[in-house]
Formats: sequence, C-alpha cells, structure tokens
Amino acid sequence: MNDIEKLLSRGVEEVIERTHLENRLKNGNKLRVKFGIDPTAPDLHLGHTVPLRKLRQFQDAGHTAVLIIGDFTARVGDPTGKSEERKSLSADEVKANLKKYLRQAAKVLDIKFNWLGRPKKTPKFEIHYNSRWFAKDGIEKIMALAKIGTLNQMLQRAEFKKRIEEGGGVSMVESLYPLMQGYDSVMVKADVEIGGTDQKFNLLMGRQVQKHFGMPEQDVLTLPLLEGTDGVKKMSKSAGNYIALNAEPNDMFGKIMSVPDKLIDKYFILLTDRQRSSQNPREAKLELAETIVAMYYDEKAAKKAQAEFERVVSEGGKPNEIPVKKIANRKLKLSDLLVEVGMTQSKSEARRLIEQGGVKINDEKKLDPDETIEIKAETLIQVGRRHFLKVH
Repeated sequence: MNDIEKLLSRGVEEVIERTHLENRLKNGNKLRVKFGIDPTAPDLHLGHTVPLRKLRQFQDAGHTAVLIIGDFTARVGDPTGKSEERKSLSADEVKANLKKYLRQAAKVLDIKFNWLGRPKKTPKFEIHYNSRWFAKDGIEKIMALAKIGTLNQMLQRAEFKKRIEEGGGVSMVESLYPLMQGYDSVMVKADVEIGGTDQKFNLLMGRQVQKHFGMPEQDVLTLPLLEGTDGVKKMSKSAGNYIALNAEPNDMFGKIMSVPDKLIDKYFILLTDRQRSSQNPREAKLELAETIVAMYYDEKAAKKAQAEFERVVSEGGKPNEIPVKKIANRKLKLSDLLVEVGMTQSKSEARRLIEQGGVKINDEKKLDPDETIEIKAETLIQVGRRHFLKVH
C-alpha cells in the first residue's frame, strides 16, 4: 500500500470526493486538513485518537492540521447521535476542559507549545477557536447562516426524525449547529475535513456552506466509530466502556486485554500502525496492548504492564502496588462508594457491576448495591479482576 493509498484507505470509511483529493495529493498540493472538537469533557479516550491519528498522518505527509476548538459551539451542543438535547456548557467549563484536552491531544498530534504552555502555530499545525468569529459577529452571522440550510434538510437527520417520532422535540439552536460547523470550514479555508461516520451530515453541510460563500468545497474523510470494551456501544465515558488516554499503563493494558476478540483487527487498524501477526486471540491482544501502551508511554512501561497483567490475571494475585485514597464519608451505600472513589462513572454502572458479581469488599463478593459499607482502616475494594483500591 503506497503512502497516498494508506492515507485514504487505512481506517477510512468513505472519501468524498476521492478522485479529486487523490489527484491533489499526487500533484503535491499542501492541504489544510480540518478537525473540529467541542471540549465537552476534560479527558480523551482511545476512541478520540482515531481522527487524531488520521490527522497526524496528514501532518507527517507534509500537510497542515487545522484544529478547531469549538469553544462557542460547545455551548450550543452537537446533536449528533443524541436522543435528547445536550446540556449547554458555560464558558468556564469549556475553558477548564480545554486545558487538559490539548495536552492529551499532543500525545498524538505534532503540537509545539510556547513557554506559557500555549500551542504555537507551525507549518504542521494551527489551532483556532470558533468563538473568535461567532462571538464577534453575533446574531447577524447566525441569521446569515440560517438562510443557507433548509428546515427540511435538518429534519432529515436520523437523530431528529427519531426524536420527533418518539414525541420529543428539536430546538432551533440544535438545527443551527451543522451550519455553524460548516462556517468554521469557511473561516479556516479547509481543503479537507475529517470526522466519524456519525458526522457525515455535518461534514457535507460544510461543503454546502463553503459553496455558498464562493469557496472550493472541502473533501471529506469519514472514519469508523470505535466500539468500547463491551464490544457493542461506541466508546464513551457515559457508556462506561472507555479506555482513557491518560490511564496508567497497567490499567490501559488490562482494559485492552478485556476487549472482545471480534474487535482485535479493528483496534489494530484504527489505533496502531501495525498489522495483527497472530491468529491466536490472546497472543494478538497481548501484542495489541503492548503496542498501544508503548505508544503512549514507552517500551519499558509496556513490558512492565504485561508482566503485571500476567501475574494478577493469570496467577490470580493482587497488584504489587495498590493505590490508596482517603474519603470523608465513613458509611456509604456500596453503589455510592464506587462512584465516590472513582471506580465507576455513575450509579447505574456501579449497580450493574455489583449485581453481576463484579465487586468485592475485603475479598468478599457483594451483590447488593444498597448495602451499607463501613469504611475502616484500609478497606480493600476490587472491581472486576484487575481494579483494586484501598480506602480509609
């Protein structure tokens, strides 16, 4: 597979317009490749790295990665894939999320920071905040954009149709979001835009908005969505099936090993530059986990994480080092305790784990989410086979 073919095919679902983009790449054109994110959460997971890795491939091929930070549109909320309207974020929430996001994104993208810790503009990287144009122009810009798309177009979105059929509503603000995303492409003169398959409507709207403003229409790359550790739902914190990009090596390694066998090939293609070398699922996952941990830490950390995994899981032991956390409440319902100490993201996730027999307190399996746990001098909590925490 040559470099251009790899860029347009590996881990890519669809290219619009492929022939046009392929010719530009063959002719040596330097392209502005856009990817937009709304900093709705402070932490990234491996699912987020799929578009970031494709963006990095364009950087390595000599093109400019243009990262749009939707600090304005994050306060509107992208309706993609949502059965109800997103909660609006405050400017302070967006700002706090953004600080962590960029440092984590730099584990994938080629980003240089100045002495103040701010990202610098380079031939390989630009960053833009869409509040710069939306906050400045205000309602006049929104009114102008509203004339480009039609209500019929917006109501054809699968998310909107489903909501309406189920008796829900679609706010006028949500219907404007794709147009606003499209206007970002106008402001940064995007040649290409990258996004997940669920973003196709928004990406195509970018072409329509650019055409309206007399600009060449951007080409589009859609990328597959990455299922999480449950093997069913798109990886997300809300689904509790995510592998955090800033997870400790042992935790990252163990979670990758828990991925269903059917996803091994997809994880290799979307998350690494390697090909699967073993048809044995366990051997393939060991290689996959070691590869990914080494990418975000180093080879030494990966080897150590593998040895720890073998010892804890294969031999049924406990980690050599168990983190310790102090909490204020001395008596808590078990489901509340798991959320309090950060071992689950929500009470519903905690209840599910407990009822499935996946939680132990001081080596005793617990099955009642409402059981009151009294915290004594180092209470040992175990979730699943690999996650341990001492609380006092």
